[in-house]
Amino acid sequence: MFYDAVLEDHGLAHSPFKALVAPRPIGWISTCSPEGVNNLAPYSFFNAVSSRPDMVMFSSAGRKDSLANIEASGEFVCNYAGADLADAMNATSAPAPAQISEFELAQLQAEQSTLVSAPRVRGVAAALECRATEIVELKDVHGASADHFMVIGQVLGIYIDDAYIKDGRFDVKKAAPITRLGYMDYARLGDLFEMRRPG
Repeated sequence: MFYDAVLEDHGLAHSPFKALVAPRPIGWISTCSPEGVNNLAPYSFFNAVSSRPDMVMFSSAGRKDSLANIEASGEFVCNYAGADLADAMNATSAPAPAQISEFELAQLQAEQSTLVSAPRVRGVAAALECRATEIVELKDVHGASADHFMVIGQVLGIYIDDAYIKDGRFDVKKAAPITRLGYMDYARLGDLFEMRRPG
């Protein structure tokens, strides 16, 4: 089949786009509001975009609390979404007013970060402390707003729980990341294998 993605004339029950761009890592983004309320929300449009310097991005559909807090403080934390915290991560996706902390909704504890004001989730395998470098309003091919906002941040500091370091490497298998697929589907880490690049 082929369909016009702009017209979305696929004839299917749901758009397959997100299922085709999968799996995607989950950006579990924590921020702090100017009023001191800790916010926590998962974003499935998230990834690393640079090294030297290390940089990540996530995209927000609409102007959500995470975006507003980053616009105010310039800071955020990407918390590692492991299988052991999948239910808690999902609980933080619930719509909540800005004055309510998703940490409390999901019965999670906030832990002080080292270099940024936004906290990390206590118990995560790892966390990236970031400062925003750009916030880009996405536009379509005609220049119209897509009502999505891409936040790019430089990683200033990296926290890793020592229990997840093995032989000088981050133990991805033990950390058991979950990923976002299409629809309501998620995935756990499958088989790991190494491939060396051609010399």
